[in-house]
Amino acid sequence: EAFEREFAGFIGCPDAVAVSSCSAALELSAILSGLESGNEVIIPAHTFCATAVPFGRTGATIRWADIDPDTRLISAASIRSLITERTRAVVIVHLYGLPADMDGIMALARDHGLRVIEDCAQAHGAMYKGTPVGTIGDVGVFSLNVNKSIQTGEGGVCITSSDDLRY
Repeated sequence: EAFEREFAGFIGCPDAVAVSSCSAALELSAILSGLESGNEVIIPAHTFCATAVPFGRTGATIRWADIDPDTRLISAASIRSLITERTRAVVIVHLYGLPADMDGIMALARDHGLRVIEDCAQAHGAMYKGTPVGTIGDVGVFSLNVNKSIQTGEGGVCITSSDDLRY
């Protein structure tokens, strides 16, 4: 409980839930997103497989978004052409401590009623225009694996500021 309070304070969100791994946090976010067979989720093609596996387990179809060649991150432009009437969520991966361009992504999400999950496994403490990554979308997930910038050996954290998703 103390760690969860401290992590929430560090990220700047109301609360945080520690779980066994970032994969578990992604699994939780896939469940919270309400995805099911017949739905689609957009995920960057440039990411670790653990980002996609929980969303595939829901039965949703994964649509792979290309990355911007300059930032190596997903962008609104790469997401836009993949959105269909079946799209329900988009997973944003902030890599190398760099945040994706969230203004354009969040505008698309609002226009199409999409959930936004932020995978921040490699972006602890990164800011997007003064706002901590993980707090911009509906759910943010973090890794505490031994090769991450904040580590406990293993573990993960799931956060949300969305009242309808709060656990």
